Order: sequence, then C-alpha cells, then structure tokens
Amino acid sequence: MTEGTGPSAAGQRAAGTSPHTAPVIAVIGNPNTGKSTLFNTLTGLRQKTANYPGVTVERHTGSLEFGGRKVDLVDLPGTYSLAAQSPDEIIAIDVLLGRVEDLSPPRAVLVVVDATNLRRNLFLATQLGELGLPLVIALNMVDAAEDAGIRIDTTLLASELRASVVSVVATSGAGLEQLREALSAALDQPPRQRDILLPDVHREAASLGSRLRNLGHTLSDYEVERALIDARGVAERRFEYATDAQLAAELRDMRARLSAGSSLAAIEARARYERINRIVSAVETRDPPKRSVRDRIDSVTNQPVVGSILFILVMATIFQVVFSWAEQPMQLIEQAIASLAGVVRSALPGGALSSLLVDGVIAGVGSVIVFLPQIMILFAFIILLEDTGYMPRVAFLIDRLMRLCGLSGKSFIPMLSSFACAVPGIMATRVIPEWRDRFATILAAPFMTCSARLPVYALLIGAFVPNDRYFAGIVNLQGLVLLGLYLLGILAGVLTALLMKRTALRGPTPTFLIELPPYRLPNWRSVGLRLLDRGSVFLRRAGTVIFTVAVVVWALAYFPRPEAPSAAYEAERSAATTTLAGAALDERLEDIGNREIAAGVEASYLGRIGKLVEPLFAPLGWDWKVSAALIAGFPARELVVAALGTIYAVGSGVSQTDDQLIGRLRSATWPDGRQVFTVPMAVGLMIFYAFCLQCAATIAMIRRETNSWGWAGFAWAYMTGLGYFGALLAYQWGS
Repeated sequence: MTEGTGPSAAGQRAAGTSPHTAPVIAVIGNPNTGKSTLFNTLTGLRQKTANYPGVTVERHTGSLEFGGRKVDLVDLPGTYSLAAQSPDEIIAIDVLLGRVEDLSPPRAVLVVVDATNLRRNLFLATQLGELGLPLVIALNMVDAAEDAGIRIDTTLLASELRASVVSVVATSGAGLEQLREALSAALDQPPRQRDILLPDVHREAASLGSRLRNLGHTLSDYEVERALIDARGVAERRFEYATDAQLAAELRDMRARLSAGSSLAAIEARARYERINRIVSAVETRDPPKRSVRDRIDSVTNQPVVGSILFILVMATIFQVVFSWAEQPMQLIEQAIASLAGVVRSALPGGALSSLLVDGVIAGVGSVIVFLPQIMILFAFIILLEDTGYMPRVAFLIDRLMRLCGLSGKSFIPMLSSFACAVPGIMATRVIPEWRDRFATILAAPFMTCSARLPVYALLIGAFVPNDRYFAGIVNLQGLVLLGLYLLGILAGVLTALLMKRTALRGPTPTFLIELPPYRLPNWRSVGLRLLDRGSVFLRRAGTVIFTVAVVVWALAYFPRPEAPSAAYEAERSAATTTLAGAALDERLEDIGNREIAAGVEASYLGRIGKLVEPLFAPLGWDWKVSAALIAGFPARELVVAALGTIYAVGSGVSQTDDQLIGRLRSATWPDGRQVFTVPMAVGLMIFYAFCLQCAATIAMIRRETNSWGWAGFAWAYMTGLGYFGALLAYQWGS
C-alpha cells in the first residue's frame, strides 16, 4: 500500500535550516554490503571527515558532480534496520529525517544491497520506502551472486520497490556510470509516496502526529509510528522527551490497543517478511547450492581450535611486521624532526622563543608523528582483515572468551587496535550498541600495551634486566620480561572490564549476532582512502591535544630561568675554549650545555613540583628527578625518555638505548649514597607504566566518547592508582 507524502515528508523538509547548498544523498546499507567501498569509489579523494554536532560519531561526506551540478554524498553507519540502538544507528536515522542541524535533509537515498543476501537486505530497504524519499538501490556484488547461481530480475525488483535498481560491482567499478545516472535522475524526482505496511498503525500515528503538531511539537508521523512500534526503543524515548507524560501514556495505551496483547514489533516483522518473501520469490532464482572453496575454508577456520591457532599466528605476524616495517620510517621521521629542530635552533637566538619552538612545539608534535608508521601499518592490516571478511570470524571466535569478562565479541577489535594506540581503539568502540559495554571497553582499552610504552620498557629492560638466554639461546630474559608486561596489561584490562560490569556498569552481557560475510578480495583504492582518513583523524585528534599539553609542560620546565648558574657555565665554556680544541672541545661544550639545561630544569617549576611530590613517590623508590620526568611525560609516555635525558644532563635527543643515559641511571644516588635505580625500583617503574594512564590524547578521547570529564577523570585516577599500588608492592617486596 502507498500514500501521499503528507505531513511526514513535509516535516522532514522543515526540520531545520542548513548552510549547505548542494543537495544531499544519504548512502546506507547493512554491514558487509560493500557500502564504504562503493562510497569511496564514487567520491575518491573528494572526501572529508568530521563529527556530527554534539556527538562523537564521525561523518564521512564526499562530493559528486552530475552535469556540472555538485552533490554531497553522506556515508551513514551500517545498520540492519531503522530501529536504532547504537549511537551510529541513531545518527543514521537523524540524517534520514533531516534532524542534523548543519546538514540539509537528503533529497534521495542510495541503498547498497548485497545481491547474495537479498532477503536479509530488503528488510532495511523496505523500511526506507516508508520515509517518502526517492530510492536508488545499488545491487552490489552481482558477480558473487552469479558465481553462486543467483539471478535477480532487476526490472521486476524496481517495480516491486518503486525504486531505481542498478547492478554494480563496487570493487571493480562495474555499473558505476549507470548508478551515477540513476542518482542524478533521483534528485529531480518529487518525494515518493510512502509505503504503508500496517494501515491501522499508520492511521493512528498520523492522527496522533497531527494533534502533536497542533500543540507545537515537531515530531513527524513517521517518528510517531516508530515510537508506537519500537516499544522502549530510541523512538519512544524521544517521543517522551519531546512531549509530556499524558501524551506518553496515550501512546502506550494506543500500542496496547493496536497490538491486542501481542507485540507491534513482532507484528511488523511478520508483515514485512511476508512482503519480502513474496518479492524475493518473484525476482530471484537460485541454482542448487554448490560447496565452494570459500565454504571449505570456512569449515576449517571456524573450528575453535584451528581458528584460534590461525588467529594467534595472524596476530603474531601482524605485530612482527608492524614493528619491523615501521622501524626505518620511524628513524627517518626522527631524523627529519631533529634536522628541523636544528634548523630552527640555528636560525633563532637562544632564548624562550627558540626553546618554545624546538622543545615545546617541534618535540610535542614530533612525539605524535614518530609513531604514525606503526599506527598506519596496524590500521592497514585491520582494514584488510575487515574487507577480506576475516575480522568478523575472529570476533565470532573470541566472543566466548570476551564473555568471561562480561563483554561480547564486538569489544575485540577496539582492544586489538589499542595495541598500536588507545586513541583509535577507543574510537572503535562506537560499533558497540549497549553503552555499558562500550564504556567498559573504553576503560579497558588503555591497559593494552601501546607503542608509546615501548621506549620506556626498552630503556629500563636494557639497563636493569640481564641479557641472559635459556634453552640453547632461543629464549631471552629481556624478551620474557617484555612479554610479561604485555600480558600484565591484557590481564589488567580484562579484570577491569569484569570489575566494571559487576559494579558501576552492571548489566546483562549483550547477545552477540554477527554476519560472516564471504571471503573476498579487498578494493585497494578503498583501502588506501580509508587508511588515509584514519591517519588524518589520528593526527588531528591526538596531535592537537598532545601539542597543547606539551607547550604547558615546556613552560613548566623552562621558567623561571636561573641567572647565577648560567654565569658559572659561561665561565666553564671560556675555560674550555682556551684549553681544548676540535672534537674534545665539542664534546666538552656539549657536556656543559647539557648540565646547564639540567640545572635549569631543577630550578624550574617542573623541578620544584618534582621535589614537592618526591615524598609521595619516595615509597616507590623514586627521587625528584624520576617524579619530574613522570610529570614531563604526561602529554605522551614516550617523552619520558627525553625528559630523563634532559634531567640527567645527557640531552633531550637521547634514545632508549643510549649507553650514557643508561650509565647515568645506574649511577644515580640519593643524598645518603643509596642507589636510586635498583632492580625492584625499575621493575616497579615498569609496572607503573604498564598500568598508569599517562597520555593526554587518551584522556581527551575518553572524554569525547563518554561525553563526560567524570569518566575521563575516573579512568585517570583508577589507572594511576593501580600503577602506584603495583609499583609500591614491587619496590617494597623486592627491597
């Protein structure tokens, strides 16, 4: 059944004004239909990523041109229906209804449908037909459908759905020109007649919606209808928020009367599948199923034992490649940063401005950029595993293990991403629909051993853990300690999730339903565009936060400047120039400069703060220098090595394997002659860094994703407290 556009479509057009002038086409589809690949193929590099206003969900937009007319495509998060649950699904509904304040209501909808799973995909497509917007259906993966013996009558399908249907293969670009023509034509079509699945429900919703608008409420008929059908869902909660208690009670009474003791959602589902089954029976023919190579692979890889072994091998290979492939690019970036710092230092006279640019800006930004190769390589592998269809299988295999800590398999990918950096890992939690599980995953993700912890581990392990080997030299003690730190972080993350799910975030473990798409080759252009987008998002979000905090820490380490020590060091320089020459003079001058900088740090606000908090960290075996380095490394953990190099008069450009720095740490003493860096103290310091949340970008991302400084503050206090307690136990028991 169909109906005229009515007040629902009009309400969409009047949802708000927007600065956009180009018409908008919304791109939507089920997960694993190739929607993002098709979007990337259509828009290419004409894309931009931002957040929807007021929420943390990302908005991917791209532009097209039809005969000189520019059109904006908005890639909506994947969803199976319009009964929204997760933040991503809620945003998809808001865009379709024209409820996003800085985005024009869509003029048409592009629905990406998997040709191999027509029945499942038509659930969303038929729901979209009830919005009153022109529909263009991209019947994707028709090549895979043909290989499986599936044939679809696109002309009859278009007639049944009253939409344009175009067969495409997003990975190869087949059918894209016809799709562009269909999209161009859809922009000139008037709003279509709404499909009506349940006439009685629609009639009652239209009556209630009309009365609401007379009372000054802005809900459309469609939104009222969804509130009626989706009991206790997002639509009903919005209805209650937008109206009052009397109208909410009237809605519930109306639902009870229409459902006659049943569930409107179940009634709708039965009616919708009756229509879908009739359509599929008419338009689709299938040959008898054949057991393909992909089916044989699945029968092996989906077995718990074989699948788990394969997963471990894949992950081990990925992490080995991440660190080995990233080593050379990271060295080149470090050299470029050092060269830039040298150019700036030589071009400007010594003073606050030079130090700000070199030690604050360049060092702060460089601390982020230097880890970009590792993060990009890990992102690339994750994207490839997703696009080939392997990642959903891993989530399925890991689901049982995740349930032991109250989570589901959907938490696996965010936790995995956090091994490169917690920032993208926390961003990846948006796919988790239940907020309790999303928050628990966010709090657990920073415990995963990220790349920024490795310089600290490498310095302390190299200095204080013997390089002993066992089992004919195969097993290395230093490697075992590093493995233990990784396992310690994983254990802490798992126990944290379990603790939160049993206390503050108590709730049932969600049902985990996931589709296992067929194995397929990725579209390399799409992979490249997604990788570029992920890298730019990381730099923009992590870099800006770290840059800001790095400048603040620089100011603490630079001011106030001591006058008397500078005069003393100038006298040393004068004496050196009269007695030494060549390399010996250069070495002597560098040593004087490093000691002068170290003295400046000791007299600065940072040094004073380090001495002020020294009694707090003395039970851990830390002196003021270690405490000051801890504070200096707050923007990013990897800055701790440079801070220690500066404080111990070795230089800020020191690496974690520098023999001079290691020697200074080993010889550092308290005023009474006791060693500062003992083995128990070093072990405790490593445990502290395994647990503590010393990363400004991660704290800022937790705040963004939870929309609360309270959760961000709790995460910092909880993880830092856990690190302090672990370091205390290690030092006291070890001593």
